[in-house]
Amino acid sequence: MRDLLDGILQRVQKPARYVGGEWNAVIKDWSKTPLRVAFCFPDVYEVGMSYPGLQILYQLANSREDVLWERVFAPWPDMEDELRKAGLPLFSLESRHCLREFDIVAFTLQYELTATNILNMLDLGRIPLWAGERQGRDPLVVAGGPCAFNPEPLAPFFDAVVLGEGEEVVGEILTACKDAGDRDARLALMARIPGVYLPSNFDVSYREDGRVAAVSPRDLASPKVTRRVVTDLDSQPPPVRPVVPSTGVVHDRATLEVFRGCTHGCRFCQAGIIYRPVRERSLPVLLQAAGEVLKNTGQDEIALVSLSTTDYSGIRPLLRGILDRWGRTGVHVSLPSLRVDAFAVDLAREARGVRGSSLTFAPEAGTQRLRDVINKGVTEEDLLTAVGAAFASGWHAVKLYFMIGLPTESREDLAGIVDLVRKVVEAGRAAKVPPGRLKVTASVSSFVPKAHTPFQWEGQDSRAALLEKQAYLREHLRMPHAAFSWHDPQASFLEAVLARGDRRLAPVIQQAWAKGCRFDGWSEWFKPDRWDEAFRAAGLSAAWYAHQRYDYGDVLPWDHLESGVDRAFLVEEHRRACAGLVTPDCRTGECAACGLCPALEVEPVIAGTGE
Repeated sequence: MRDLLDGILQRVQKPARYVGGEWNAVIKDWSKTPLRVAFCFPDVYEVGMSYPGLQILYQLANSREDVLWERVFAPWPDMEDELRKAGLPLFSLESRHCLREFDIVAFTLQYELTATNILNMLDLGRIPLWAGERQGRDPLVVAGGPCAFNPEPLAPFFDAVVLGEGEEVVGEILTACKDAGDRDARLALMARIPGVYLPSNFDVSYREDGRVAAVSPRDLASPKVTRRVVTDLDSQPPPVRPVVPSTGVVHDRATLEVFRGCTHGCRFCQAGIIYRPVRERSLPVLLQAAGEVLKNTGQDEIALVSLSTTDYSGIRPLLRGILDRWGRTGVHVSLPSLRVDAFAVDLAREARGVRGSSLTFAPEAGTQRLRDVINKGVTEEDLLTAVGAAFASGWHAVKLYFMIGLPTESREDLAGIVDLVRKVVEAGRAAKVPPGRLKVTASVSSFVPKAHTPFQWEGQDSRAALLEKQAYLREHLRMPHAAFSWHDPQASFLEAVLARGDRRLAPVIQQAWAKGCRFDGWSEWFKPDRWDEAFRAAGLSAAWYAHQRYDYGDVLPWDHLESGVDRAFLVEEHRRACAGLVTPDCRTGECAACGLCPALEVEPVIAGTGE
């Protein structure tokens, strides 16, 4: 295999994607390790190596002597062609073993449009696609990640799905599988682990109108599977020996997760639901981890990551602590998620000087009415104050993220986007930004309703409506110093279909893969016509999945999977959205009674202040 592979690598783009051997990679003796796991990221190396969860689980699993945990990434189409022509299987980076040789093949589900890549990786790894066809020495195929909160379109391909945060439950799974002898015994033990969902233990029935009638457990299966949550992040220190990529990646820097959860309560945001409650790491733990990760990687940039990093209660002492200790060696800090306020701009200036080419803010909607509908908690004054501070501090470019197709959106809301961009441009002129350098980019995506959010009952706008809205913005944002970027509404449409889908979509995904669909999240490879053919062959309507509105009493395809947030709270939040009522941030206001803390027996942890 090695000789064939060496020849192939001379003919593909970016061979560094497939060679392994990076700094801090863990190589174990295959013959002496009882349990072998392939961690599969269904996208290219550059994307997967930028995912912090990969580094967390890699360090956690490989810290055990009885487990071997290796990485596998989706091969780019040129590499796939070479593998198939040579008759070679998809292999792991560390030991170059075929996927089929592992005991467990674990996928992370980060994005709905990686579905066909998952099937392609299984096929290249010589593993039967359908869970019901695996037997004997076939590995267990499991999945986790944010899209696991509605895995139903992919459920028939998985033996098990892990719901929630992985640090503790993955360890329990590894112990159970090491002690069990065969596939059936391992699955039986996994079924007893809280947070582990076995799709084969549940039957789905449908109403005459196509909606789900019931998701019924078989035998001893619990009627609900509840997500796992790590109650104390300090008990799970950040990875301090991450694998250093051997080629340029999307985020080529050291990362430090400061906390999980978010209290802002944006009603479109799935992450704000599935990572509740806020749990901060303590300042001493973070400072120690920062020093170790910088020493062990040689990176000169460390990113403080979370859903809203500037909300960390100890953000200023953390930032100053890192810069005071390592700033003189050339280390700088990045804050990937900024609040829309002057405080965040001040922190960004302190962290980086003005090294970054632009600052990014997310007002999401163009009018206060619609921002109240989505519970964004940002005003026009907040935004203009923030961008004014950015321009005054030396930044010349600002990117603004907006969403179109939000529930209750009107033409006035689109006009509000144009007006807001114009005011930001005027703020740049008022700050005397050089005309040749001033740039304000409006980046617009399409709303996709996601499971377990207050907007899970809403449908998505039609593709025609989204295209018309994009055309309106494209025309009206033709102004000096402004730029407009957008996301393909056909890709957003497929994302909505898969995000809201049920098990009947599995044959559609299989057909789309068989017709050559790969890397659907990449515009140059996305083939919507082949997806249309796959839906027609299955006799299903993609539009039905994307556009239908559910009633509160309907059974949703994901209702048997529990985020911990009470359904009644989501209903009330949806009603408040329709009425344009805001719900205060529970970090600074009263408890919003979402039900999660008592349901999961967890409490918010605000540790950064040291109090």
